[in-house]
Amino acid sequence: MSHVEVTPAATHELERWRALRATPEIFDRMASLEGPEFRRQELLRREFPAELVTLGLLVADLRVRAKTRFVLAPSMWFDRKGLEQATSEQVAIHKAKRFPQGERVFDICCGVGGDALALARRGPVTVVDADALQLERLKWNAQLHGVEENITCLHAMAESVDVTGGWIHVDPDRRPDLNTKGISGRIQRIEELAPPLEVLQRLMASARGGAIKLSPASNFGGKFPDAEVELISLGGECKEATIWFGELAGEEPFRATVLPEGETIAGHPLSVMTRVEPPGKYLFDPDPAVVRAGLVDVLADRLGLWRLDDAEEYLTGDQPLLSPFLQTFEIDQVVGSNERELKSALRERGYRELEIKCRHIRIDATAMRKKLPMGNGSAGVVIVAKISGRQHHLLGHRLSHRG
Repeated sequence: MSHVEVTPAATHELERWRALRATPEIFDRMASLEGPEFRRQELLRREFPAELVTLGLLVADLRVRAKTRFVLAPSMWFDRKGLEQATSEQVAIHKAKRFPQGERVFDICCGVGGDALALARRGPVTVVDADALQLERLKWNAQLHGVEENITCLHAMAESVDVTGGWIHVDPDRRPDLNTKGISGRIQRIEELAPPLEVLQRLMASARGGAIKLSPASNFGGKFPDAEVELISLGGECKEATIWFGELAGEEPFRATVLPEGETIAGHPLSVMTRVEPPGKYLFDPDPAVVRAGLVDVLADRLGLWRLDDAEEYLTGDQPLLSPFLQTFEIDQVVGSNERELKSALRERGYRELEIKCRHIRIDATAMRKKLPMGNGSAGVVIVAKISGRQHHLLGHRLSHRG
């Protein structure tokens, strides 16, 4: 196995982070200061080395941002890239449940440890990363969560790790410094990830089973035959596409899971074809995980719903349904695309505020809302959608809300 050489620059950066960790009082001092940031920095630099102040302010800011992802975020250790790519705690716990209890898992490209921390609560984990500093931060986070005894660190490239017959979790780097076009930012093409697709496929062929974490916007279609693709949403936002393979793959090719409820649905996108008919009394907006998994028709079939249009994911029916998979709206009135007709209908309804929704029809919701009349009645919603190929406005109100 080939290990990665630590450069002098990386060693210096590692020592800087260690020095910050050895100076916990700097964070207490930050919390006690008020006023503009430049003034706070000036006061801090009178008491602490300048490079520790700069780094400490960054860590403090990232801890605030991480509060929605981790319960212990106020004490955890992040760099900017590590936090951006870290798996939310609830998502990681959900995924970890599928791995065998008590058996070692290789967490490759582990970053700051979002998935490793959840896996380590179930058994031993060998965390692998080419960045020695990420491994150091992960160790600190593992100590904070009380799972450090289950963590073994390996500073190595993904392609050098022997995972034969083992369980693996891989989180390819989606935020390299520069993508292949020389532009910094998030990569969605699997072929441009680090490690690349061919390395991922070799790891999959060697391991007994496992999971690969991808962006839900990535081009995973057709790339992983015989695997299960699980789209996971949290609070109504699709967070991840997890490729389950080997002994951990389910029988169906696609799955959608909504958290925190933990409800899940699996199937083949082409197994059913939902009928298209005029709207019933209620309209349903499927969770983004269901949409991205291609399981809108599967969900409609199981719940007895139908589509408004072949090109719309909106579903409709005659009975109210409150489901974690759906946002539910009661339809008050359906009007055509004419703006005058829409304004007239809204004056009669007298909604005091308006939510505007659409999927495939491009509109400027802010500009549209400014043009529409308001009243003193209940809160309303205008859903712009196609019905049998023609644009309509569906007026109504919410019965449920995600997020």
